Amino acid sequence: MKYRKVITLKDGRECILRNGVEADGEAALKTFILTHEQTDYLLTYPDENKMTALEEARYLKEKTESGDEIEILAEIDGTVVGLAGIDKMGGQEKIRHRALFGISIDRDYWGLGIGRAMTRACIECAKTAGYAQLELDVTAENKTAVALYESEGFTEYGRNPRGFRSRETGWQELVLMRKELYE
Repeated sequence: MKYRKVITLKDGRECILRNGVEADGEAALKTFILTHEQTDYLLTYPDENKMTALEEARYLKEKTESGDEIEILAEIDGTVVGLAGIDKMGGQEKIRHRALFGISIDRDYWGLGIGRAMTRACIECAKTAGYAQLELDVTAENKTAVALYESEGFTEYGRNPRGFRSRETGWQELVLMRKELYE
């Protein structure tokens, strides 16, 4: 799936939101590792990543060629500062209407509107792909993210009090959220 949009950030800089391509493998992997070092809110730790830059390049190529999945990069002045994407829940008929949403942004760029723009881009792509529902999990203590998702139409449908087991803080409660895209 392909996507491209130029947005103006709160500080006046331009940010390009675009699908990642094979040539972005190294930059995307670097950003992935960085963002996972910066916060305890994401699914994995940097040392759990086993993907190489070449494997990341292949992953981005597959997403670009896909009709129902995407990995979007946020780029400022040639530097990748964020990643967001949608993945199909599965190919089985009963869950084919559902997609998963994930996002990570370099902490140095938080608060500029990139998260909202990338969330909206993924919602748009999920609709284009024909999904009826977009889903995510977010740590309950990440109140900024929860508020963003709610403002974009996601609603809570449950909680998992032991969803993550953090090396730093122990149990983290996950808020399960979904957004209906079509009836």
